[in-house]
Amino acid sequence: MAAKTPLNIVKMKKMKSEGIPLTMVTAYDYPTARLAEEAGLDMLLIGDSLGNVVLGYDSTIPVTVDDIVYHSRAVARGAQSTFIVADLPFMTYHGSIDETLRNVKRIMQEGHAHAIKLEGGAEIADTVAAITRAGVPVLAHIGLTPQSVHQIGGYRIQGKDEQDAQRLLNDAKALEAAGAFGIVLELVTEDTAARITGELSIPTIGIGAGRGCDGQVLVFHDVVKYTDSYRDKRFVKTYADIGTTIRTALEQYVNEVKDRAFPAEQHVFNPDEKALDSLYGQQRKVENLS
Repeated sequence: MAAKTPLNIVKMKKMKSEGIPLTMVTAYDYPTARLAEEAGLDMLLIGDSLGNVVLGYDSTIPVTVDDIVYHSRAVARGAQSTFIVADLPFMTYHGSIDETLRNVKRIMQEGHAHAIKLEGGAEIADTVAAITRAGVPVLAHIGLTPQSVHQIGGYRIQGKDEQDAQRLLNDAKALEAAGAFGIVLELVTEDTAARITGELSIPTIGIGAGRGCDGQVLVFHDVVKYTDSYRDKRFVKTYADIGTTIRTALEQYVNEVKDRAFPAEQHVFNPDEKALDSLYGQQRKVENLS
């Protein structure tokens, strides 16, 4: 595979102007990051969705900065030539600016992310401005914001009427003015998302926001059905059924062990020198000569 040139926020803006879509997927560990980079993803997101799909929580709210740092560090090791964005978790950027910057610092220095993402509209524009002044790229996130799901009344589509569409547009413009390099639009009507995209100079990345965005992001576990009981989502296209493949493989392993079909002859070692050398190398030869 040819060497990959890492993306940066200047190239992203140029891609928007040239009409080249951006691709993004969540990643939470080293092997997923390696595979995603090999597949050519533009960006990887260590989303707080790891709470739902990796850590077993029923929402993103319990996810901590420690969780994000741990998973971001693993992803950064696996995708060294890919632009990596990490989420600021629930209530880690709503206190003082000093406290917010300490959390950002940890994610950037310990988690090795290239940028951070945070949810909210005009009400967090001052926070976005402070983070960008500190030299940290910020990806904003409006529309359906999972950290505020209890406040907004559940997982509801955003921008369905003119008043709500205008609110989202105002939020997007405030975040752009504050220095965000891009904005995620989640569960926003296609017309509203296209309107926002057309009025911004920075790229929009949609998830359930239709075809008019400058890029798309999906949760890795949705893309490959890597879950115990997958629930179809209208805005997701699944490209493989890894969950069934894994479950079938494990069931087969259990059955073969129970039936004593595994290990078979080809999986065991006999005490010939060649086999032992492959296990112990030169050390055994030295011991035999002593």
